[in-house]
Amino acid sequence: MEGGTGGRTSSALFAGFRALGLFSNDIPHVVRFSALKRRFYVTTCVGKSFHTYDVQKLSLVAVSNSVPQDICCMAADGRLVFAAYGNVFSAFARNKEVVHTFKGHKAEIHLLQPFGDHIISVDTDSILIIWHIYSEEEYLQLTFDKSVFKISAILHPSTYLNKILLGSEQGSLQLWNVKSNKLLYTFLGWKAGVTALQQAPAVDVVAVGLMSGQVIIHNIKFDETLMKFRQDWGPITSISFRTDGHPIMAAGSPCGHIGLWDLEDKKLINQMRNAHSTAIAGLTFLHREPLLVTNGADNALRIWIFDGPTGEGRLLRFRMGHSAPLTKIRYYGQNGQQILSASQDGTLQSFSTIHEKFNKSLGHGLINKKRVKRKGLQNALSVRLPPITKFAAEEARESDWDSIIACHQGKLSCSTWNYQRSTIGAYFLKPKELKTDDITATAVDITSCGNFAIVGLSSGTVDVYNMQSGIHRGSFGEDQAHKGSVRGVAVDGLNQLTITTGSEGLLKFWNFKNKILIHSMSLDSSPNTMLLHRDSGILGLALDDFSISVLDIETRKIVREFSGHHGQINDLAFSPDGRWLISASMDCTVRTWDLPSGCLIDSFLLDSAPLNVTMSPTGDFLATSHVDHLGIYLWSNVSLYSVVSLRPLPTDYVPSVVMLPGTCQTQDVELSEETIEPSDEMIEYDSPEQLNEQLVTLSLLPESRWKNLLNLDVIKKKNKPKEPPKVPKSAPFFIPTIPGLVPRYAAPEQNNDPHQSKVVNLGILAQKSDFCLKLEEGLVNNKYEAALNLLKELGPSGIETELRSLSPDCGGSIEVMQSFLKMIGMMLDRKRDFELAQAYLALFLKLHLKLLPSEPVLLEELTKLSSQVEENWIHLQSLFNQSMCILNYIKSALL
Repeated sequence: MEGGTGGRTSSALFAGFRALGLFSNDIPHVVRFSALKRRFYVTTCVGKSFHTYDVQKLSLVAVSNSVPQDICCMAADGRLVFAAYGNVFSAFARNKEVVHTFKGHKAEIHLLQPFGDHIISVDTDSILIIWHIYSEEEYLQLTFDKSVFKISAILHPSTYLNKILLGSEQGSLQLWNVKSNKLLYTFLGWKAGVTALQQAPAVDVVAVGLMSGQVIIHNIKFDETLMKFRQDWGPITSISFRTDGHPIMAAGSPCGHIGLWDLEDKKLINQMRNAHSTAIAGLTFLHREPLLVTNGADNALRIWIFDGPTGEGRLLRFRMGHSAPLTKIRYYGQNGQQILSASQDGTLQSFSTIHEKFNKSLGHGLINKKRVKRKGLQNALSVRLPPITKFAAEEARESDWDSIIACHQGKLSCSTWNYQRSTIGAYFLKPKELKTDDITATAVDITSCGNFAIVGLSSGTVDVYNMQSGIHRGSFGEDQAHKGSVRGVAVDGLNQLTITTGSEGLLKFWNFKNKILIHSMSLDSSPNTMLLHRDSGILGLALDDFSISVLDIETRKIVREFSGHHGQINDLAFSPDGRWLISASMDCTVRTWDLPSGCLIDSFLLDSAPLNVTMSPTGDFLATSHVDHLGIYLWSNVSLYSVVSLRPLPTDYVPSVVMLPGTCQTQDVELSEETIEPSDEMIEYDSPEQLNEQLVTLSLLPESRWKNLLNLDVIKKKNKPKEPPKVPKSAPFFIPTIPGLVPRYAAPEQNNDPHQSKVVNLGILAQKSDFCLKLEEGLVNNKYEAALNLLKELGPSGIETELRSLSPDCGGSIEVMQSFLKMIGMMLDRKRDFELAQAYLALFLKLHLKLLPSEPVLLEELTKLSSQVEENWIHLQSLFNQSMCILNYIKSALL
């Protein structure tokens, strides 16, 4: 791994969670009927995976696992969904898991046609392969000359056993029997490439869509054209027939219009203009239902119902995201459940992180809403406002008046929007006296109370407006606040202070109420974006030299400076607690800076530059939007649910590319071997038994093992039973154990002799314990660890028994007592188990105080020990006293 953080390859803080706002792309949808559940399902493609929706409520049923490349074509039969990517295609069961994969094509696959237990695939080189689905084996391969017959459409005509109809870009059609591998018939065509083939409800009749915009209704049994229709909107993209008793055909076009044709009267009966804002990718009438399902590359899936008298479809249900890349995203409200997003398609939408049913669109900005409604010009592009570039939102008074203010590309006036009513608001905020066209609004903010909007212009003027009435409430500065264009405006949480920054490189602090300049400071470089964390009063500034400055608005001083990005910083976000500053840059990285330590703690690289970054007010997700992407990508904050090492990254750290999350909430990620191995970042520190020989080290034993050794007689009196224990009626079956802290099983008594004497043998009483034996060994080899370990395992009563049995009266000897004192000396020398040495020595002195003075050997050992204990204790006491003095001084001194 490059960069030297050993083992860490991606983000330690953020893990890809899911993408929001993706519903469809330019791949035609697939409609299936489930006989088991008796309902229709529609499947749409979203890049590397596909979504399956229940048509009844358009609720998301399943999201497939991702494939390695973008899906280029889809098909389905009763059981499986087939998706092609590159020169491979796979069969998915349960709308999710890959069960079969078919490899054999050299070029990209662009047509799939299920055919009973087989499936036909066609690639761009016009090689047609028929596969057996379950064995994944090739049944037949047909090769066509691209220059003569390049396959562009495929159809299995109803009742035509083993036959398929192929359409070509050259215009001719061929009917093949795939079982006998014979060309049955060639249709000359209509001098235009075939773009769509569709079976009509009548047997032998097919509809042929052409590049010229014609739809030919043709009888393939007699090679007769029954009728022709022409559409003026370019090539036919898709065709479908109603089967609910109305002889109507729908044809899609590349400009988003749908033509509806009556087959009995042979005429156009209706036009559904702007059904989609881009080409109609696919349209399907549901079998025996007056419902039309359409999808397009504008990221929309729509269901139209034909229940009106004129036969025109009205929109029944839809799932819609942005149809153009996003310009700005921000979390709305404090619950962290809605993300507002503005796009280059001119709309403002709200996406829910909980469920798609809570998504809503605030619509297009209209120049004059009342006039547009009166004249019915809703879809006219001339009345729409240009895309929103910046916006600010505050939910405090959202139920009383507009809660969102937005700047538009190249416009001076700022629009207000009402979140609760999901519509553009009542006012356009702009200074009355300004009439020039070249001045635009460049920065906006709303106060935390929701009453005031602050708007900065490219001329350097900063104005205040009332959100309720839209009235201009003054400007900062006598003429203008800044010499250059305003790059950022912010108001603190209490409406005391307004901070503005301009392209000339000045940061100014103003009194919000009387608009007087309080302080001005010069920046190292021209600022690009500015963000204030209101709760902590921390201001983040991204500068044009790719560095970030962080200021404290109380002291008005730069408190942190970060550098490391190699491209323009597009956006900044603070974590809810204000500890992290997250920056997104054109160098395709998202970096997390820790403000208290002033370090870079996380960085990850993406394959598309992040334009916006915003963090949930609850801290659970980071949301990003990217260049040329229509979705909002959520990243879960790993530090909320697992331990994360926030170590600073080195200056030479090179992050690896992280894939953008898919639309599935639980991506099936196969762990690679490297990630399973423990990384050196989270290696737990194992403390050694003794940090330093000079330091006094205590044992790890609980206090109960040594603290009460001197008071055992009191404890025994207190715990003395009031009455003898009763023998249970039937003793339970337990293996008897020897009493002690470490459980050991008692050996069964060998009682072979029935006439054994009941007189106790004194030799058994005089038997030496393990502890005594270890002490005796210690006198010889001067090693006492084994004896000490035995004592550590015993409880307080056991320790007292062992120490009592050291005296000659109880089966011990003077040598064993001497050995015990030497063991204590060894413990004091090594400065380990300090409290145990003191407790054992105290108990020993208490038990054998009468015996010790009469034995010169023991007296000599005791004098040595006495000096050792005193020396250690005086040293410890001086350290304790020093610490106590410092603590008392800190507590009482007036600092």
